[in-house]
Amino acid sequence: MMKQILDGLDPGHPVGRGSHGRVVDGLGRAIVAGNPPPGELLPRDEELAEEFGVSRTVLREAMKTLAAKGMVAAKARVGTRVLPRHEWNMFDAQVLRWHLEGEQSEEFYEQLFQMRLAFEPHAAGLAAEKASAQDIETLHDRVRAMRAAQEERAFSAADMEFHRAVFHAAGNAFFFSVVSLVGAALLSLLRLSSPELRADQQEAICDGHQRIADAIAARDPAGAEEAMRGVIRVGWARVFGDSAGPPRG
Repeated sequence: MMKQILDGLDPGHPVGRGSHGRVVDGLGRAIVAGNPPPGELLPRDEELAEEFGVSRTVLREAMKTLAAKGMVAAKARVGTRVLPRHEWNMFDAQVLRWHLEGEQSEEFYEQLFQMRLAFEPHAAGLAAEKASAQDIETLHDRVRAMRAAQEERAFSAADMEFHRAVFHAAGNAFFFSVVSLVGAALLSLLRLSSPELRADQQEAICDGHQRIADAIAARDPAGAEEAMRGVIRVGWARVFGDSAGPPRG
């Protein structure tokens, strides 16, 4: 069993700078993959140090980094235990990247949609109150880029930039910080929900984003919020085939 855990760490994965980054990345990806699962102990420090070819000092610093992300907790004479997933910092860019590198569960994307519904409509409403003329022009530019996209990757990238523009127009630094942190996850989700460049689907999604831009330009907060909810629900339906939208809990 111990060998299986150590093999799953893949310490040679070429991500991260220096030995500290290599250990953090190897352990972080293994933990996200459930190897070992929450509640279980990691291999002993001396085994991990040998496996990664690092000193105990480097390993301890790597464990502190993972602890700061809410992923592990060390206890004297017991060892380092993987914490429950709900304690992990999902706004941490590395934690999100580790999730996106592997197979994603329906629950992961369901929770991401729920989070989007919690703050993106409100951001659209704020944008309707605060957007500058340049902000509004940027939103229309992003919709035009979505309409002009000839392949799925370009479409989803333009879609992501539209949502970033909404947060920028809202003028709330906290919102924009959040969308920056989850940008990689949102882009992955948008790629899942983007059309396979079927003209009617692409047009419908673009029209939904156009309604958001138009409501913001018209200084209609309620309309902007509802239009954003509609876009998120359409994305949900494209991923999960349920037009009712993500459940609330």
